Amino acid sequence: MFFNGSPRKNKNTADMLQSAMRGAEAAGAECELVNLYDIDFKGCKSCFACKVKNSKTNGVCALKDDLRPILERCRQADVIVLGSPVYYSYPTGVMRSFLERLCFPVGTYLIENGQRICLRDKVIPTAMIFTMNCPEALMQKIGYPAILEENTKVLGEIFGYSETLYVYNTYQFSDYSRYDFNAFSEEDKRKYRDEHYDIDLKNACELGKRLVEKAKTK
Repeated sequence: MFFNGSPRKNKNTADMLQSAMRGAEAAGAECELVNLYDIDFKGCKSCFACKVKNSKTNGVCALKDDLRPILERCRQADVIVLGSPVYYSYPTGVMRSFLERLCFPVGTYLIENGQRICLRDKVIPTAMIFTMNCPEALMQKIGYPAILEENTKVLGEIFGYSETLYVYNTYQFSDYSRYDFNAFSEEDKRKYRDEHYDIDLKNACELGKRLVEKAKTK
C-alpha cells in the first residue's frame, strides 16, 4: 500500500509514489494508492484500547472512522510506502497523524528476549519518501536527517524493515511569477530538476521493486 501525505495529488510526492508503484508492479505486486488528505480522520486519541489485556484490536486502531478500513487493509499488506513533503522539518501533520494510528496499535509494551513484541505475522518492508524544497547541502546542514530518520526508525522497529528516500530541491510552483521569493532562483531550481528529477523517479521505482522483492523473502 502507498500513502500520499501531500495535499497535492499530482506534484512531486505523488510522482515519486507513482514511480515506486510502477516498480512494485513490475515485481509482481498489486498496488493501492491512498491520498490521506481525502480521508476524514485524526491522530491517536490515547484511548489505549489497543493496549488493554486481551485486546481484540489485533494491531488495528480501535477508532471507528474513515481510516479504520484502510488500516485493516494495511494489516494484510506486504509492503507499505509513505510519501510526504517536508513542512518545517517534519512530515505533514496528516502524515504524522496517520503514523500514530498505523504504528501504535502494532507495537506493544511487552518485551521478550530484549525485543519489543509487535502484533504482526510477518516482516512488512516499509519506506518513507520525503520531498523537500531545500537542496541536499542545506538539508544536511540544518539537521533534517536526524529528525526525519526517526520516522523511518519507528517503521523499522514496528514492521521489521524500513528505508528512506530523499528528493531534494523540488520545483514548487507551476508559475513562479505569481509568488514573492528571493531566497532561491527559479532558474537554478528548474536546472536542478531537469538534471535530477528523472534520477529521483528511477530511485523511487527501484525502491518499490526492492521492497516487493524483499517481502517475497520474508
